[in-house]
Amino acid sequence: MQRYFLSKDHFSGENIYITGEDAKHIRRVMRMEVGYKIVCCDDAGNCFLSEIVDFPQENVKAKILHSEEKQVELPIHVTVAHGLPKADKFELVIQKGTELGATSFVPFEAERSVVKWDRKKAVKKVERWNKIAKEGAEQSHRHVVPEVNDVSSFNQLLDRFDAFDFVLVAYEEAAKSDEKSRFYSILSKMKAGEKLLLIVGPEGGFSDREIEKMDERGATICGFGPRILRSETAPLYGLAAISYHFELLG
Repeated sequence: MQRYFLSKDHFSGENIYITGEDAKHIRRVMRMEVGYKIVCCDDAGNCFLSEIVDFPQENVKAKILHSEEKQVELPIHVTVAHGLPKADKFELVIQKGTELGATSFVPFEAERSVVKWDRKKAVKKVERWNKIAKEGAEQSHRHVVPEVNDVSSFNQLLDRFDAFDFVLVAYEEAAKSDEKSRFYSILSKMKAGEKLLLIVGPEGGFSDREIEKMDERGATICGFGPRILRSETAPLYGLAAISYHFELLG
């Protein structure tokens, strides 16, 4: 069933008024008619099964039938911070990371990032990233759309640490030295509702200086198993492991 994420301004009592690109998608792409069912989610993560009742002035009017009660969000809030990778790899991380339950994404300029952030194209790029997150949330039946932030410097990333309960850094040298316990140890300490910052480097990994600074700020440096993962694979591995730990072990 098609899902749409709307601001609170679109909700009025038991009615929902859909405009803009979403209305166009319903009418022209999906070719829906009166009586069709859709799911509409508000800013607070509330989702409602709704029925289309009218098409006023090229827009869409739907009536709320009932709310969705099923819990689909991760019990902890996971922000993925990713050192800017090459090409469209970060778009893949956003798409698949959204499906795996990430709360938000923070791209940052690492010392070994090959890609240099073009500030002139920043607005359009971030808009595209957020559109990918929205489409991923619709596809995976999320209740919220993850936010994709503007690109941060490494020092700005360090300044974010205090906003989180735990900070994990995936480091290939830790994997090479067969470090296996720290990731599990942190997850075992976490409680529902707490916030985790999961940091992954670019293709070239982290410099010694970056690891030292993150360690000084209280981050836990860990390995993600015995194999060395690609930059775009590591955050997805981390999210999948988090989902397994909190949602499947029971």
